[in-house]
Amino acid sequence: MVDAAIRGTLPAGTGTNASQRGTIAMVAGEASGDLLASLMLGGLKARLGDTVSYAGIGGKRMMTEGFVSHWPMETLSVNGYVEVLGSLREILATRRAVRDSLLANPPLCFIGVDAPDFNFGLEVPLRRAGIPVVHFVSPSIWAWRGGRIRTIARAVDHILCLFPFEPEIYAKAGIPATYVGHPLADVIPMVPDVAGARAALDLPAGCRVVAVLPGSRQSEVRNLGATFFAAMARMHRMDPNLAFVLPAASAPLRAIVEELHQQYPELRLTIVDGNSHQAMEAADVVLLASGTATLEAALYKKPMVISYKVPWLTAQIMKRQGYLPYVGLPNILSGRFVVPELLQDDATPEALARETLLQLNDQGNIAFLYEHFTRMHETLKCNTAQLAADVVVDLMRTRGLV
Repeated sequence: MVDAAIRGTLPAGTGTNASQRGTIAMVAGEASGDLLASLMLGGLKARLGDTVSYAGIGGKRMMTEGFVSHWPMETLSVNGYVEVLGSLREILATRRAVRDSLLANPPLCFIGVDAPDFNFGLEVPLRRAGIPVVHFVSPSIWAWRGGRIRTIARAVDHILCLFPFEPEIYAKAGIPATYVGHPLADVIPMVPDVAGARAALDLPAGCRVVAVLPGSRQSEVRNLGATFFAAMARMHRMDPNLAFVLPAASAPLRAIVEELHQQYPELRLTIVDGNSHQAMEAADVVLLASGTATLEAALYKKPMVISYKVPWLTAQIMKRQGYLPYVGLPNILSGRFVVPELLQDDATPEALARETLLQLNDQGNIAFLYEHFTRMHETLKCNTAQLAADVVVDLMRTRGLV
């Protein structure tokens, strides 16, 4: 049964007050979306106060902002064409339930946060029913699946872009879009506190630190975990003075990495619950799976090696749709390879260890990346929460909803 908090929204033109609240519905599909949405919620609450409630699908960070999640976010946290098949029935059933609930009890606005495959299919019928729709985080149509822009045109009233080159793409398609910067650039410090992060995590003194992030989904960790641990063991043999720190996003992920660690007891490894930002801040170099974490590592001004492995069929489908020669956000935003990417068959323990140690020991490259990533950070730092909230509130205001 859907909670009453998602019901009782106000008809157009009646306004809202503390005793008669409308609802903004939101759907985030994974840990990175939960983080982005929680920051956006802070901006909305600053603009709207307690005149609006927030409900839909979200994670722990959103809930700390007062968000009410009526369906588990973990249902949507599946990646890849082949991997999603096992959860497809549950995902589609969830989307139907969310759609039916929102059509029966229309919110003031719907905000889809990333999760494009799930959210665009939900946004089309909601927008057709007259519900204002904002999508937060442009899908990477400039990198692959460019034909998706036709779906976006049907699905959204406005799209919020994290990167400065994206609005022009949407303008050509007649889709209202606003560059709002990246919220992580607002919360990650311009100058990382390496010593403070190491002390907070109780990392060994006198060691150089390698942060290892094999992903935030179980499928990612199962695909990359064994390879990353073998690479760590190889690095340890080449430089016994290394210390490793690995953040586990959840209890199931921690169980997987602890089992892998038992195979390599010689590693000086600290496994932490969450705290991926502190782990990256503490590091001299980062070995990580492709995704939002690569941008976070760049904002912490770290040299890195990006890797990814997916099942063969998923890789073939993605390869046929790819437009860019790189997948990591630091490289995409730079328009060239500034950090190495080792994907699929190239992601061997030997290659990962070699490239990670090269990144760790090349002082000239470390200095270049620090300067380059500082400029990137300055470009992306825009007070995203406020800008995004302004777009949402302005859209609702044009409809007479606030």
